[in-house]
Amino acid sequence: MKVAEWRGKPVWILRRTPEMLASLKKNDALVADPDSDKSFQLDVPKYAKNEFRAYEKHKDLLVVVGICSHLGCSPSARFQEGAQPNLPDDWHGGFLCPCHGSTFDLSGRVFKNKPAPSNLDVPPYMYLSDNKIVIGKDEEKGEA
Repeated sequence: MKVAEWRGKPVWILRRTPEMLASLKKNDALVADPDSDKSFQLDVPKYAKNEFRAYEKHKDLLVVVGICSHLGCSPSARFQEGAQPNLPDDWHGGFLCPCHGSTFDLSGRVFKNKPAPSNLDVPPYMYLSDNKIVIGKDEEKGEA
């Protein structure tokens, strides 16, 4: 995972393994908004309205704003699977907000019955090449 900054906020860029991608389906019934239909601070781009929350061609790459939708804390990466302090025994990896315990899967989707009301924001972004992206601009809306 790499961290960039956009509009003064951390943006996480996570290359997910095939195992990480496979774990997402297991969370569909457990997350509050599995298809990213609801927006938080940013409108959800059309290309992110899926369980991967990414372009279909590049579904292994997650790009999200690393700010919890509850009170603005920055969640911590908890990629290891299995039982851990403050996480469920069947944890498949994701993010844990240290402020009030909200949990997010490896697509930044918030789990049900947590303080955070929404998934992590997906900023507008686009690919300049297969391994280079620009954050804040996309083909749909242009400059953000």
